[in-house]
Amino acid sequence: IAFALAVFFMIVTPGPAVLALAGVGAVFSYKDGLRFLIGLTIGYLLVWIIVITGLASVIFSIPFMRIIFLIISSGYLIYLSFKIMMNRSKTAFTKPKNLPKIYDGIVLQLVNPKAYAFHSILYSGFVIFPNNLILETFIKFLIMNAVWIPLHLFWLSMGVLVKSLDL
Repeated sequence: IAFALAVFFMIVTPGPAVLALAGVGAVFSYKDGLRFLIGLTIGYLLVWIIVITGLASVIFSIPFMRIIFLIISSGYLIYLSFKIMMNRSKTAFTKPKNLPKIYDGIVLQLVNPKAYAFHSILYSGFVIFPNNLILETFIKFLIMNAVWIPLHLFWLSMGVLVKSLDL
């Protein structure tokens, strides 16, 4: 129960991916948001694999790799912020030229610092079956997805709701 609650509270607090998903719903449609969500899901699964295999620990144990990741992820978020800032009052209420693709969702998750923190904390911070790593990984995967998918669909729906308000 504690693990499921931790997953819930980490997802319900929006990060870059959740906010982007809600934004896609607000600007485009639920169907377009589902396509973007597929990309977010693939990226989420890739980050999950990177964390559970220990690859993230190996990569981030190299000091210059942490700096490179910091530069890439911060640069991407600054780039998005700059694009929003340059739109001035037109932000979120005009239709962007390009519909986000599955690829965009994957990339967003791969450079999303919250995704790595989320998976690292949840995977290593809770021990459910200390003597059975495979069962523990499987159960955590099921619980995480049982919470992750509905909450992301909720955020997408909230974006579509904003669109329906015709602001």
